[in-house]
Amino acid sequence: MNDTAEVGKKADELCRLGRLFGERQWCLATSGNFSVRVDAGRCLITRSGTDKARLSHEDLMICNLDGVPADPTLHPSAETPLHTCLYRHDPAIRAVLHTHSVTTTVLSRASNSSLPLRGFEMQKAFDGVRSHDVPLAIAVFDNSQDMQALAAAVDRQLKDDSLAVPGFLVRGHGMYAWGKDLAAAQRHVEGLEFLLGCIWQERLARQ
Repeated sequence: MNDTAEVGKKADELCRLGRLFGERQWCLATSGNFSVRVDAGRCLITRSGTDKARLSHEDLMICNLDGVPADPTLHPSAETPLHTCLYRHDPAIRAVLHTHSVTTTVLSRASNSSLPLRGFEMQKAFDGVRSHDVPLAIAVFDNSQDMQALAAAVDRQLKDDSLAVPGFLVRGHGMYAWGKDLAAAQRHVEGLEFLLGCIWQERLARQ
């Protein structure tokens, strides 16, 4: 891994988030993957099969935005195409975080192609949202082991500008969220986890 001070700092932050999300049980076993943009053409991303709650610098690697590793002996997460399609879509996206919480995974299986979010104060956790009354929706994509096909589906919706929040769900697979930096991406993960938890509890209360 490139051992410049800047990349080392980004690696420290990814490791910190891994521990935090692990404590919250949002990335059990080897689930989830995290990345942060290094420059216009590269990102730092978790390697395949790593325990995110115990991340170290050795568990991270650099890829270009086609998913090609800087070190060909290392293997990035199989879901790297989902990260890189977001980075290619918008240069302002600087970090992408994928979690596997019980709430987001179950709710993704119980929802259609999108899930409306309205009336929650927590909606203001998203960049640019100033009111709880703004109608939002989080997209839900069908899962696939073909990551290129899944990334293409996400890319199509990004180009249509129909992803109304900085995140989406993959059915039975959890949540992706992103931001202008790691702090914003973390805030978006936390906001979505809270909102989706509220929606799930409301559904249970109606039964």
